[in-house]
Amino acid sequence: MTISSSFRNFGLFTFLLFVATNLNAQQAISLYGGAIPGAKPTPASYVEETITREDKVVRTSKVSKPELYVYQPASPTGTAVIICPGGGYGILAIDKEGHDVAKKFQEMGVTAFVLKYRLPSDLIMKDKSLGPLQDALQAIYLVRKNAALWGIDPNKVGIMGFSAGGHLASTASTHFSDMKIDNQENISLRPSFSILIYPVITFGTNTHAGSVKNLLGETPTDEQKKYFSSERQVTPQTPPAFLVHANSDKTVPVQNSLRYNEALVKYDVPAEMHIYQAGGHGFGLYNKTTKDDWFERLKNWMQANKF
Repeated sequence: MTISSSFRNFGLFTFLLFVATNLNAQQAISLYGGAIPGAKPTPASYVEETITREDKVVRTSKVSKPELYVYQPASPTGTAVIICPGGGYGILAIDKEGHDVAKKFQEMGVTAFVLKYRLPSDLIMKDKSLGPLQDALQAIYLVRKNAALWGIDPNKVGIMGFSAGGHLASTASTHFSDMKIDNQENISLRPSFSILIYPVITFGTNTHAGSVKNLLGETPTDEQKKYFSSERQVTPQTPPAFLVHANSDKTVPVQNSLRYNEALVKYDVPAEMHIYQAGGHGFGLYNKTTKDDWFERLKNWMQANKF
C-alpha cells in the first residue's frame, strides 16, 4: 500500500496507526485520539502507576488515558481478539493477563489487542460505572473501523477478559447496543465471540465484592447490580463464549461461570466451558495444577467455530 493511497482511503489518523503498528508490534495507540467523552479533567495528582511486587505480577493503576497495544502476526488469519486484563477494577494485571496472552495469539496468527482501559474513578469520570464499558466498546469500534489495515475480518473480532476483565468482556457482550459512542459509521459493537477466564459475572450472590465496590461504590442500587450481572442480561444476540474456571477459586467462585453458561444454554447461544478441579484464581495462561493446557482447548474451539 502506498502512502498516498493510505491517506486517501483511511485518513491521516488511521494511516498513522498503520505505520505505528508495522514499526512496533507492541505500539500503544490512543483509544480516542482526543477528548474522551464523559471524562473529567484529570487532576495533576492522578498519575498512572506501574509496579511489580514480590509475586512478579506487573500491576498498572490510575489509568486516565486508555490505549490499545497491537500485536500483529506476520501472517494474520483474519481473527482479532481484544484482551481485557483483570484486577478487580482497581488495577490491571497488564502483563500476566494482557501482553503475555497477546503474544500467544500472535504466534497462532491472531491479531491481538491489549486494552489498557480506564479504571473506575469519580476523579476522572462523570459516571465511573460506565467508563470501562465505554472503553471496551470504543476498542471494538476502533478495531473494526481499521480492520483492513490489520488484515482483520470485521466478522471475527472477539473480546477476552480475565477476572474483572472477564466481567468487562461479558458486559460488552450483553450491553453492546446500550451505550452511545461516537459511531457515525454505525459499525456493529457486538463482539463476534467472547473468551472469559475465571470471570466475575454476577453482582449478586457469589460475586467478587471488590469489583462491585470499585465499579459501583459502597451502596449500589438493585437496578445497578442487575444491570451489571451479566447472567441476567443474556439474550439470543449474546455472542458465543468460551469459559475457563477452577472449582477451587475462592476469590471469584466458579458459580460465576456456571451461571453465565446456564444463561447461554437457555437462549441457545453456543458455549464451551472448562472447569478444573484446582488452580484457584489468577493462574493466567498456566494452571500449574494440571497438565492440561486451556489455551490449546481455546485454539480447538476457535478453529471448530471458524473464528
